[in-house]
Amino acid sequence: MDEEFGPIRAAALAKDHVFSELSGHTVDDALEAGWDAKRVWSVVCGVFDVPPERR
Repeated sequence: MDEEFGPIRAAALAKDHVFSELSGHTVDDALEAGWDAKRVWSVVCGVFDVPPERR
């Protein structure tokens, strides 16, 4: 996330942005709950329209 969004924005997104696609979890909460990191990144990419070559 740091590479795509920059370290400050990535940290804020991971902590504060709630994703319905992650059952209402933030990135940090989803990872802590055991969600697969690749699945979480896929959700982030989809929501924020990250181009396929950077996913």
